[in-house]
Amino acid sequence: MKKLLISPSKMALAEQESQIYQNILKQAADISLNLMAVKVEHHPEDFLGWAYELLDVTTERLNFDLLEPTQLPTVKKLQTQLKDAISFLQLKTLRIAPWPVICAYLEQNKERVLLDEHLSLAEHIASIKSTPLQEMSKEDRLAFIGKHTAAHDPAVYRFDVEFFAGIKNNKAFAQILDDQPQAVEAALAHIPLTDEVNLEHYQAFVLAYLQLFTGSDDKPTLAPATRLLAMRRPDVFTPITNAKSDALCAALNIAKLNNRDFERYWQDIVCTLARQPWFAMAQGDSEQEQRLVDIKALLPCLFYYFDKNAMEQSNYFKLLHKPKASPASTNSTARKRTKESAAMLVDRALAEEGIPEHIRAKRDSIISEVEKGRSVADTISLMRAIFG
Repeated sequence: MKKLLISPSKMALAEQESQIYQNILKQAADISLNLMAVKVEHHPEDFLGWAYELLDVTTERLNFDLLEPTQLPTVKKLQTQLKDAISFLQLKTLRIAPWPVICAYLEQNKERVLLDEHLSLAEHIASIKSTPLQEMSKEDRLAFIGKHTAAHDPAVYRFDVEFFAGIKNNKAFAQILDDQPQAVEAALAHIPLTDEVNLEHYQAFVLAYLQLFTGSDDKPTLAPATRLLAMRRPDVFTPITNAKSDALCAALNIAKLNNRDFERYWQDIVCTLARQPWFAMAQGDSEQEQRLVDIKALLPCLFYYFDKNAMEQSNYFKLLHKPKASPASTNSTARKRTKESAAMLVDRALAEEGIPEHIRAKRDSIISEVEKGRSVADTISLMRAIFG
């Protein structure tokens, strides 16, 4: 363990990495005796590999039974520091890596970063974003802004809608969208769906976005605004959150971004990323690469740290594997849907390959059951069990 802890001192670390290393060492000092009890056989020669190895030690191999209760916050902080370091180091590669390397990294790590699920979300948003927000179903509107609910039937929403910086903790904006979908749509309409997006387009959006909060006790912040922009134009805007923006700013070598600094977001995030070599040279030489080109401004989201259990933590995975409720419980607690919403969900599910025509012919019956709150997947499974 001692060899692992001191190995970065022999690496050629840049100033930022050196400071990160020193901060991690200070935290590790408080649990040094516990760390020394862990046997380490893998000694990475690079700082990123080192951070992953020490994180694995502190999460999987440390004997928590021997820790004092007062040491637990120290372990938690050390884990957070290591995850932030990993995010920073991975994001930093965006300053030097060419486009083929970016694509290769994502392909090699597709399971860890849940690439297919992220792409499914992006493609769903692409299929609905030309529809005005006020005309979308409530489930689609919430998918657009990144707020998960139990109504996001996994038979239709085969992804976690909160990927790409969702706004699950921003109740104020969710309420504004619920109350004023036309006004939010009017703000978004300043950003063209195709062709160039310039500073004037962005400034017009910001002005309209700020006006959404007139009379509200809550202040407009960047996070929900960048989510809206990123879903509108995933090839231009990168979504950010308060929790993760520091790592991105450090990786891009820019000052920390205030959560209300709309001017700097354009100059320091949007323009800085657009100047990166990989961003400028992005091209689709294959179908998979073209899918990445279409959402190239979202790709930094896939360079943050992902827990190895990220799949199980996905809201989509949790809903898909949710224990079946008893019929009595289902009838008493099911969330009823409008006929329009139920029809939308059913039509999308029936459009999938492999659905027999005689099941598609039961569309009205399926919609009726989904209106009552039964999931689309359960209803179709029931129909197939009955009718084959």
